[in-house]
Amino acid sequence: MADLFADDLPAPPLDEPAADAPLADRLRPRALGEVIGQDHLTGPEGAIGRMVAAGRLSSMILWGPPGTGKTSMARLLANAVGMRFVSVSAVFSGVADLKKAFAEADLAARAGQRTLLFVDEIHRFNRAQQDGFLPFVERGTVTLVGATTENPSFALNAALLSRAQVLILHRLDAAALDTLLTRAEALEGPLPLTADARAALVASADGDGRFLLNQAETLYNAKIPEPLDPAALGAFLQHRVAVYDKDRDGHYNLISALHKSLRGSDPQAALYYMARMLTAGEEPLYVLRRLVRFASEDVGLADPQALVQCLAARDAYQFLGSPEGELAIVQACLYLATAPKSNAAYAAMGEAWKSARETGSLSPPPHILNAPTKLMKDIGYGKGYAYDPDAEDGFSGADYWPEGMPPQTYYRPAERGFEREVLKRLEWWDKKRAEKRGE
Repeated sequence: MADLFADDLPAPPLDEPAADAPLADRLRPRALGEVIGQDHLTGPEGAIGRMVAAGRLSSMILWGPPGTGKTSMARLLANAVGMRFVSVSAVFSGVADLKKAFAEADLAARAGQRTLLFVDEIHRFNRAQQDGFLPFVERGTVTLVGATTENPSFALNAALLSRAQVLILHRLDAAALDTLLTRAEALEGPLPLTADARAALVASADGDGRFLLNQAETLYNAKIPEPLDPAALGAFLQHRVAVYDKDRDGHYNLISALHKSLRGSDPQAALYYMARMLTAGEEPLYVLRRLVRFASEDVGLADPQALVQCLAARDAYQFLGSPEGELAIVQACLYLATAPKSNAAYAAMGEAWKSARETGSLSPPPHILNAPTKLMKDIGYGKGYAYDPDAEDGFSGADYWPEGMPPQTYYRPAERGFEREVLKRLEWWDKKRAEKRGE
């Protein structure tokens, strides 16, 4: 057993893929230097490049979109530093598989051989299962390399994150995808595509290298006699649904991008992100709910019509349905993006809620309390109440704050849009109030 795991054994060779293996498998990189699009990690100054140069790996979480090389990178890491490579998938593996992997890793460690445990889709393990990794990672029984397409901040527990470095893989850009196709063509021959169709194929991959190679393999297998133009390519491969999972980061990232584009008064970008969501299958009523919220939170009284526009868009969409009703959503989106912005109402809400929590037991002053019974009138409820419409200028200047609580200022209008007019009204009322008090 000691000889089997001896430190001076060379790194285990990577298995050669079978001749009939899928194209993506045959084109897997054989060394870290062949990994495409992740130079920020694998280069000499990258986190992985530095660890490999030092000959020692620390536990890590590889976070990135599908088809960016997470699994390939894990295998190459083990090979680069001469570690045992053990792979489990959170989709197919359970507690028994993990216990077996840990037991074998412990035996190997006693023989002087380190183990890299690669866990694909690690976010699919529940919190208790994730806790099961901790003692083995802490003791160094395994070096954990987890792969996930989901945000580790939400998908993994804090204890595991504190023991592993999160490394972010980038989606493959057009240049990286083009390099992949060039490698495929070096192996299989030129693709049956015009230059424009080749560019369209790269664009359709949306950063997913595995998808791109699978599409290329479909073209090779079809034995197409003449090069396809973009239209013929689209008809042959059909339409690829946009990568978007409403339960994952795409949902939150795109709604955040939409919200911030609206806030930044960029109607073009806002429309783009909204189109990304709706064409990928997002529920239009969800988008409408976010627009309604934005109308109050970020526009408010700077343009009171913003909320009206959004509610009208909701009614129009419910009346027309898709796709006709989506134009009303576009109209509301553009209105919000081009409206003056103010979060004064939102800020006022926060301050008022804070005061309410801190002073929730204070009674309103007696003069503004209703007095439906004789007893309540006798003890002073409603006494001295001034009916503002009967007062001069329709304003009595009465004090409406609880006894012992000085007047507060929560709402501070911005000098933009309609709130300029609101500000003038508040200033006028403040002046009249001071006059009534003899100030």
